[in-house]
Order: sequence, then structure tokens, then C-alpha cells
Amino acid sequence: MLKIGDFSKLSQVSVKALRLYDQMGLLKPLHVDNFTGYRYYSAEQLPQLNRILAFKDLGFSLEQIAKLLDDNLPPAQIRGMLRLKQGEIQQLVAAEQARLTRVEARLKQIEQENSMPNYEVVIKKAEPIQVVSIRDILPNYTSIGRLYDELHEYLQQQQAQPGDYYAGIWHDPEYKDADVDGEAVISIAGLVKGNERIKVYELPGIEKIACLIHHGSYDTLSQAYATLVSWIEANGYKISGSNREVYIVGGNEQNNESYVTELQFPVIPA
Repeated sequence: MLKIGDFSKLSQVSVKALRLYDQMGLLKPLHVDNFTGYRYYSAEQLPQLNRILAFKDLGFSLEQIAKLLDDNLPPAQIRGMLRLKQGEIQQLVAAEQARLTRVEARLKQIEQENSMPNYEVVIKKAEPIQVVSIRDILPNYTSIGRLYDELHEYLQQQQAQPGDYYAGIWHDPEYKDADVDGEAVISIAGLVKGNERIKVYELPGIEKIACLIHHGSYDTLSQAYATLVSWIEANGYKISGSNREVYIVGGNEQNNESYVTELQFPVIPA
């Protein structure tokens, strides 16, 4: 028999790990001295230890390994646990591959421009929100301001307070010079009745949106849009719905440099 220290050297597994495996019932010593408490192992236990290490290398927790070591565990259940682990690893690989794609795109952008980008694009989740809305065909994009004036007037009539979420939703699949399909939305907390023109509904959440923050007037949004669309392409995504402009700090002045706007595109893997 081998003392725990000698067995540790032979197996190249730390004494601390062997004691933990003992506590969890994964690998019990062959003998424990009643007087000294010393643990003794046998070389014949190495295959069992290697099996533990093999499952650990596959990413299983010690609790899961305890189940896998059960001689009465049906092969179908073992296959099921392995398939679940396979799925987990595939998801991790896909996430890291997406991260690698983003790193490569950032490197390429810096190499082309020889400077850090003006905008930082992030992927996040948009939660659903209760809104009051008007959707209309507008002469141009700047005309959305009159829809907000109309919404504010209606909310006053309803004696309702607007929330702090203001967004413009553009439903056309591409840029247009005129006759744009635009929707103005404002969040609301209380009960508000709608009518044929003014709708009250829950704006759906979006699982993944690519977004960036633009500081400056609405006249300079085109550069931000170009950056966002290029980023989406370069990072392995494609646009999957109407884009939103969230007016964090905004108003009816077209050229106000103090405005802060978040541009959002719903995306899915390309």
C-alpha cells in the first residue's frame, strides 16, 4: 500500500485533491489507519482515478462525476449527460468564435483608419416597454418631431404623464429620401386610452440589438449609421427588423450638439 503522499507523486494528483475525492466518495482510500488517520492507497486504484480525471477534463463537475462513476448508471443516461456537455461546449465555442470575430474586426478597423474608432458598438438586449405611439408616412426623417408634438398634446388631454423613453422607429427596409415610414413612441406608466390614430401597446423586446451612442446633432447621424451597419456586417450579423433611434437627450432642434442618441438595429447571426 502507498501513503497518500506517495500515491500523489505516482498519480501526479495533489494531496488536497485526493482528500477532496475521498470526502465526496469518488475515490476512497484502500485503508485508513485508525490510530494516525493516515490514508493508504493501492496502485490498482489508478484506473479509477484516471477515470475521474478524464471526466474532469471533459468539463464535468465533481457532483456530475460522482453520478458517472455509478456502476448501475444506464448507458443511455451516460450518453445523455455527454450530449448535454457536448451542447454546452458547442455554445461556449460559438460564443468565443463570435468574440474572436469582433476582435479581428476591431483590429482591421484600427489598421485601416490608423486610429481608435469614434464609436463603440455593443450587443445588448432590449426589454419590452409599454408605449403610446403614432405611425405615419412622413415627408422626411426630421418630420418625426411633429408626431411627438401630437403625442404630448394627446397625453395632456388624457391627463397622463409621459415616461422617459422616447424613440423613433423606422420601418422602411432601406434609406429613403421622402415618404418615410416612421413611428414615434413614448413610454407611459399609467393607463392611457388609444384611438384610431394613436396606439397604446407593449413595444416588443429584442433579444439582440447592435447599438451605439451618438453625441451631437441629428444632421451628423449618417456617419454613426454607416459605422453601425459596417460593424454589423464585419462581425457576422445581419439586420433582422426595423431600426430604432432612442433619444436620450433630444428635442426639436436639428443642429443641437448637446443631443445624445442611441442607434439600434435588431440583429441575428448571419
